[in-house]
Amino acid sequence: MNLKTTQTKIFLFVSLFLTIFYNFTFFEKTLIAFPLSGRTFLFLASLSICLFCFINIVLNLFRSKYTTKPFLILILLLSSMAAYVTDSYGTILDETMFLNIFGTDLHEARDLLSFKGFLYFSLLGILPSYLIYKTRLEIFSLKKEFTSRLKTLSISFVVVFFMLISFGKNYATFFREQKVLRSYTNPTFYIFSIGKYAGRFYGNSKKELIRIGLEAKVERNKRIRKLVIFVVGETARRDRFSLNGYKKETNPLLSKENVISFNNMTSCGTSTAISVPCIFSNMQRSHFSADKAETTENLLDIFSHTKNINILWRDNNSNSKGVAVRVPYEDFKFAPTNTICDPECRDVGMLVGLQDYVNKNKNGDIFIVLHQMGNHGPQYHKRYPSNFEKFKPVCETNELEKCTNEQINNAYDNAILYTDYFLSHVVSFLKDNSQEFGTAMLYVSDHGESLGENGVYLHGLPYFVAPDEQKNVASILWLGGAISQNTNYNLLKYKATSAFSHDNVFHTFLGLMDVKTDLYHQEMDMLQNVIKK
Repeated sequence: MNLKTTQTKIFLFVSLFLTIFYNFTFFEKTLIAFPLSGRTFLFLASLSICLFCFINIVLNLFRSKYTTKPFLILILLLSSMAAYVTDSYGTILDETMFLNIFGTDLHEARDLLSFKGFLYFSLLGILPSYLIYKTRLEIFSLKKEFTSRLKTLSISFVVVFFMLISFGKNYATFFREQKVLRSYTNPTFYIFSIGKYAGRFYGNSKKELIRIGLEAKVERNKRIRKLVIFVVGETARRDRFSLNGYKKETNPLLSKENVISFNNMTSCGTSTAISVPCIFSNMQRSHFSADKAETTENLLDIFSHTKNINILWRDNNSNSKGVAVRVPYEDFKFAPTNTICDPECRDVGMLVGLQDYVNKNKNGDIFIVLHQMGNHGPQYHKRYPSNFEKFKPVCETNELEKCTNEQINNAYDNAILYTDYFLSHVVSFLKDNSQEFGTAMLYVSDHGESLGENGVYLHGLPYFVAPDEQKNVASILWLGGAISQNTNYNLLKYKATSAFSHDNVFHTFLGLMDVKTDLYHQEMDMLQNVIKK
């Protein structure tokens, strides 16, 4: 094979190849927003040309004698994977998604591997990359190369300008009312997102940790100790809990306990990387910044400042997303730390040895965070042991589009059933300690999940376009010991129907743990006036 071409031609070829074969989802969603007709057909043709030109402009910014081939190969490999996840799950690769990608582990990444993904990577990544590798580029003088690039960029800009003028009304609608469509363009949008993601590290590297709540202290009768467990759920929709009226019995064990379901709870974000730091932050969702949260102390730090609360984070998910970096942290994703694995390590394994921790801390309160694997997708059938496969048939692949809606929903609901089992064991653990402690468990899922509604799967869409399925989350409260005895359950049940969000969790825990600090806002406390102090 003896291929030979110029840099200008290879950039044009790759741009055309990317436009045609890597943007199926973009064109599919554009056709939904702009149904075919005479005038619309011409607009869609112009949009295709604009996308081709824009890709060519972006790629040419990285053009040079030494970088052209390795850069184009990298783009093709990355774009093949981007096309796979976008076409398969409707995923948008924005800055938040890269927070998730770089914050995940090999264990979670394996769930996305499939034969379809292998085909995408082979046919759209490796094969064209090999052709580029074997192609010999004609390299001209610096002046001629500069002139050629300037000519290419100029023509591309002129073509884009002409198209915008010719179809101004259509493009006005496209840019103003269909902003989300641009998020599906491949590779331009993920290149932009990677740039934003990389910029976080430059900015944060110069920032010192902002300390908050240094004056915090526990104000309570010292003879009363509290043992509180916060279960951070994963990907659990509130409409899939039978406690909230779901037709399938997904909460057979919790329904036998004196639990309260907050059935109107919404999340701060649509991904773990945003929601978990937001839950523990004193910033409300409307003002939340992942960058600022990374360099600002959180709820756990405030508890540490009291010098009267023992803190432990146990994790069966990817990690704490930066929340638990300054407190004791235990990883339960793998054996032998987690002793309940079959082969996936189960959430209930986080309870093993927990009584020893409680017994060891003989002074002060105890606050424990258990971060679940929960309903992490797309392989929901792996999230529970085989004996929890109550709802059948189930989807047993990560290629969700190959499964029926019934199979996907059954696998997801079985995982909810296992969460019910896990939470019931948390309650049992707290019951065993309710003679010595005032006890409580609050369970809140980090975000919801799309299960194929309107062709969307998983989660992580930008909040302003994300469907309710990704934002409506499950939340369960159980109280025991002295806390339960001082609780007005009639008022609590009434308040449980109110609209709450992750914004309320920070203040609710400050109130529940009797922590006095200027950061506490009583009106944000879900248990305000419910528990007699």
